[in-house]
Amino acid sequence: MMGGGTRPPTWSAVPPFGFARKDLRVSHADRAPVPPLTDSARTEEGPTRDGSPEHVPSCDAAGPDGAAGDDPGEAVARGRRERHPATVRSVAWVTTALATALVLFALLLPNQVGRLTPGAFARIPVEGILGVAILLVLPPKARRVVAVLAGVGLGLLTILKFLDMGFYASLDRPFDPVLDWILLDDAEAFLRDSVGRADAIGALIGIAALALALLAFMTLAVVRLSRLLVRHSAVATRTTLVLGTAWITFTALGTQIAGVPVASRNTATLVEDRADSVRAGLRDEREFRKESAVDAFGDTPADQLLTGLRGKDVIFTFIESYGRSAVEDPAMASQVDAVLADGTSRLSAAGFSSRSGWLTSPTTGAGSWLAHTTFMSGLWIDNQQRYRSVTSSNRLTLTGAFRRANAWRTVGIMPGVTRAWPEGKFFGLDHIHDSRQLGYKGPKFSWTPVPDQYSLSAFERLEHGKPGRDPLMAEIILASSHNPWAPIPRMIGWEEVGDGSAYISMKKAGKDPKEVWRDPAQVRTEYRRAIEYSLHSLISYVEKYGDDNTVVVFLGDHQPVTTVTGGKFGRDVPVAIVARDPAVMDRVSGWGWQDGLKPGPSAPVWKMDTFRDRFLTAFGPQPGPDSSPPTR
Repeated sequence: MMGGGTRPPTWSAVPPFGFARKDLRVSHADRAPVPPLTDSARTEEGPTRDGSPEHVPSCDAAGPDGAAGDDPGEAVARGRRERHPATVRSVAWVTTALATALVLFALLLPNQVGRLTPGAFARIPVEGILGVAILLVLPPKARRVVAVLAGVGLGLLTILKFLDMGFYASLDRPFDPVLDWILLDDAEAFLRDSVGRADAIGALIGIAALALALLAFMTLAVVRLSRLLVRHSAVATRTTLVLGTAWITFTALGTQIAGVPVASRNTATLVEDRADSVRAGLRDEREFRKESAVDAFGDTPADQLLTGLRGKDVIFTFIESYGRSAVEDPAMASQVDAVLADGTSRLSAAGFSSRSGWLTSPTTGAGSWLAHTTFMSGLWIDNQQRYRSVTSSNRLTLTGAFRRANAWRTVGIMPGVTRAWPEGKFFGLDHIHDSRQLGYKGPKFSWTPVPDQYSLSAFERLEHGKPGRDPLMAEIILASSHNPWAPIPRMIGWEEVGDGSAYISMKKAGKDPKEVWRDPAQVRTEYRRAIEYSLHSLISYVEKYGDDNTVVVFLGDHQPVTTVTGGKFGRDVPVAIVARDPAVMDRVSGWGWQDGLKPGPSAPVWKMDTFRDRFLTAFGPQPGPDSSPPTR
């Protein structure tokens, strides 16, 4: 290539182990000038600690004209750096800053919404210090692998923290990565029923996209920072030593900013807690198996069960989310207590007596089935593992005891059940009327498939009001007070309930749950109104359809979400028993419950799993003089 006014290519444009072919002739006009390789183009990561470059362009990268680096992307990037060096530097700085911020955000992010304060992010994460130290001492290949794994792991931990936020807000506990996946399906169903199918699908797609983006960007951020650390290893080493010393010092002194320790081990603690929860879950499974094998009433003969209730219609009614906060929170207690006081007076005028106390639920915010199973089985069911275990066993339930006694028809009114429910057979019910069998032709009220007054009207039509029937034992779920508490139906005349068509205009006039949930004050107001509606429905039903043989036990299943409770009032729920026959009330005189439908602050508090045995004892052939369990 010496003729034609051309010049031989420089060494920067010739492969290290080859020269241009002598018979190749390229005019000056035909060949583009090849810019010389800069230091930044030779290696992406710069020299390693021993001074050798971590990446050298391959000898095979030469093109046919002898120019090195035939990668179009690399050539474009190199050209951009040379044409706009200031812009490239600015973009690099911004990208590095964003990567650093993302990693620090993941390391310092708390797992509860209430802890999201500026002080939570003004801390030194020990996990970041250790991570930098590890990356600095690893060889190149191992460093790249560790950086990728660390990015993915940090992304997953961040997703776990967001899940924790949701679970703390609804269940007042963290997400269990072993047992709680099934609850995500319930959450999706709740979202669909509350805001509509289209909005729910859009929300789920958005959540999935954000989760994938978080994993991808977190991994890229850690990889980028690992390269930067190696390129500036001396500065990184000094900075790591300074921050490590500062972390130890702040830990020893207990230094805090706005009540938050400056020395953070937030992520390490989260990992430790999850590891402990897995171990605790395995241990709990073994312990629960032993506990559930012991049943004081498991072998009780049928003729000795529930002798004190023979001939009575016994109704167990759960009111969704009816907790202590409803009757003690100053923001709503006056209205709810007025309903209970009025109900006590009305029932008394109809000849009924009532007494009440407190039960401590195994769950809060959600998980009604855990409370129902605890109440019926006499076992503490506070997680999905225990629920699956007990519902697949032959444990005698309270409802099952009525069936074994062979003196009642046992039925369930389950408006919240909208599909097959195989666990239902565990509860010993002869027949379950779910939402598809109640004959309801009206609209859903957000999540609630059937209004409470309709559910009770259907019970009267399908079971209680039939002439010549056997005594009934019924489990009835009143679901109108289920989150999100909008729109709420209102009481109408019992003769107006019909097939539920009367509720169509009622729903149209109600509030939009999406609007309600934008304001916590509205959420609390609508929760209170929903509880009032459920109580009105039940009290009115007993007043109208109850008789000398009616015995009603009603209770809440759990406290509402923390948006309503503010994290106060514990996990207690009210429980009351109502009957017209004085002999029934005499059987529970030893419980120490207070007169009326509203339990006072000094009323006995029992764990919910103790109720089954106390009830079976009180109404057995030989009830003791004092069948009350220890209170707390």
